[in-house]
Amino acid sequence: MVDANRSRPETFRSILRSGDDLWNGKGTAVDRVDGHILEELQGDARLSFNELSRRVKLSAPAVAERVRRLESTGVIDGYHARVDPAHVGRPVQAVVVMDCYGPTCILRNPEVASWPDIREFYRVTGQGCSVLLVAVPSMQHFEELIDGLARYGRPSSSMVLANMLPWRPVTPAEAT
Repeated sequence: MVDANRSRPETFRSILRSGDDLWNGKGTAVDRVDGHILEELQGDARLSFNELSRRVKLSAPAVAERVRRLESTGVIDGYHARVDPAHVGRPVQAVVVMDCYGPTCILRNPEVASWPDIREFYRVTGQGCSVLLVAVPSMQHFEELIDGLARYGRPSSSMVLANMLPWRPVTPAEAT
């Protein structure tokens, strides 16, 4: 979210004042120090505990314990390299909305999520039951993917022309 008086988005540190906790909805509190750790790791997940401890002004063992707790409680759910699909032979990207219901619904086949062309797979409300973000090598491959998805229901697709927001760090919702 952007504060009208500032040009940059809110951060964990600016939302969580000293002593405040933000509950993650799963019974785990994220305090101001955790928020600072999360900001730093989202900026560079390859930071050593020594460098991270220097940035958040805690000892390396204290930082390591906090990171382990954030991982074990699911606040941190992984560390990943962001790869541009076009640079690895998958330049054709699309958003596919699936409209299906019943025993043949795509949501009933967990194997679909492992298909290499499917990058993201969401169960949604509104139009359709699911939304898939796909990346394929060519239009011919895209056509074959759509034909395969048609077994599960009616696919409706929109081609991705440009990624206007490739990634951004997660910031907390304001406490109410």
